[in-house]
Parts: sequence; structure tokens; C-alpha cells
Amino acid sequence: QVQLVESGGGLVQPGGSLRLSCAASGIFIRIRDMGWYRQAPGKQRELVATISRDNSANYADSVKGRFTITRDNAKNTVYLQMDSLKPEDTAVYYCNAPRGGYWGQGTQVTVSA
Repeated sequence: QVQLVESGGGLVQPGGSLRLSCAASGIFIRIRDMGWYRQAPGKQRELVATISRDNSANYADSVKGRFTITRDNAKNTVYLQMDSLKPEDTAVYYCNAPRGGYWGQGTQVTVSA
């Protein structure tokens, strides 16, 4: 059974930082591309960042220079470091393994003063 479990969300002030984690079980992330998506209230789910098997990263324009996606294959975990957070980053963040269409349950990130 495949599971992607996100953690690390919470409430943070504008300009603050959070690190999200996505712990995978039932699959080996070292042989997979992985991604982070987010969905704000009333909006469609959107791609935030992806990381390929060879650690090539891509980002949405809205988060470039502020977010960093990394992976720890030994821990079978993908991370999303989010710095200089803005209120418009408020959303539920989801981990995704495209091959197989696996999703986590999501973790809420709220950026507010």
C-alpha cells in the first residue's frame, strides 16, 4: 500500500519560513519524480515544484527564489523549504508521485499576521 504523508504545515507570519515533509511508504522515491502542489480556497490545485530522479528541480514562477524542493532518498522523504512566505501562499499543500498518481492527504499552510 502506497502512502504519502505530509507534515510541517502551520500558521506563520508573512516573511516567515516553514519546511514541509513528505514521507513515502510503499514506493521508493529515489527512482521517481516527485512534486508538491497546493490548493487555495476557491481555486484549482496548482503545481508548486517538482524534483526529478536526478535532482533537477523546477518551480512555479510565483515561488521561484523563495521555495526549495529537495529529497532524502535514505529517508524516502521529499521536502519543501518555504522562505519569505506571503499571504498568497496560504493553501493546502499536497505531495505527489506522478507515476501511479499518488497523493498525500495535504497539510495546511496559513500565512497571516
